[in-house]
Amino acid sequence: MEDPYKILGVSKTASQDEIRKAYRKLAKELHPDANPGDKAAEERFKNVSAAFNLLSDAEKRAEYDAAARAGFGPQFSGGGMGGARQRGPFNFRQGRQGGRGFDDIGDIFSDLFTDFGAAGAEQAQPRRKGEDIRQSLKLDFMQAAEGGKHRVVLPGGRSVDVAVPAGASEGQVLRLRGQGHPSANGGAPGDSLVEIRIREHKYFSRDGDNVQLDLPITLKEAVLGAKVRVPTIDGDVDVRIPPGSNSGGLLRLRGKGFASAKGARGDQIIRLMIALPERDQALQDFLETWSPANGHDPRKGLKS
Repeated sequence: MEDPYKILGVSKTASQDEIRKAYRKLAKELHPDANPGDKAAEERFKNVSAAFNLLSDAEKRAEYDAAARAGFGPQFSGGGMGGARQRGPFNFRQGRQGGRGFDDIGDIFSDLFTDFGAAGAEQAQPRRKGEDIRQSLKLDFMQAAEGGKHRVVLPGGRSVDVAVPAGASEGQVLRLRGQGHPSANGGAPGDSLVEIRIREHKYFSRDGDNVQLDLPITLKEAVLGAKVRVPTIDGDVDVRIPPGSNSGGLLRLRGKGFASAKGARGDQIIRLMIALPERDQALQDFLETWSPANGHDPRKGLKS
């Protein structure tokens, strides 16, 4: 195995913080889950993990550095000092490095490299998380608005209750941790990813956190104004129609929309739609003699 400093790409004087940062970057890049089937990346991941195991332990790092200063090269194996080279005769029991004595440096090296090899062996079979399960949960429009508990049946027949937040949106994914497939080698189970699907409502629609409603009104209500009963997702409320309203006019009911992720609520936007009766002889007779005041032309804006 290479010099652990070279494996992590740090200097021999690197701080523990520099070593941790280098390890995290390489581990994220080389993790088997990010490189499925890539044997070369898996082997590098093992080496990076083993190098970090050594250099993150102050005592093991000091012993390794002492070995290098004593004349052993960077190449070593997990089972002991195989492949190490010595620069000259060295008495393990009597050697000194800067005044420091070693009772038996051979035993120290043996323990050190045995631990190092064990760390590499542990990484040889990383415990991978089980596969996630993906499924959908269909809600009515009002159920999505209100939120609450809803039961989901997982593969295999097991059922769990899902906490749907008020104001849930189409395509939102809820994660049930640990409710997925089990791991093949003792790792954590996967998750269940539940995608929200919302059925269309008979007269409500949604635009972000706002609820939209087309409200039919009579010609008399549009001309003279009126107070009418209007449905909202919280129940019916009274709304005043201004005199002289036109089809397409908008009214806003603040705070009557869906709950947002930040806790506030959207509004309900009401679009007025004048609905004429199919047959009304009295209205027809009146309009036969009626003309708009002041030569009113509703299409004047379309003229060039």
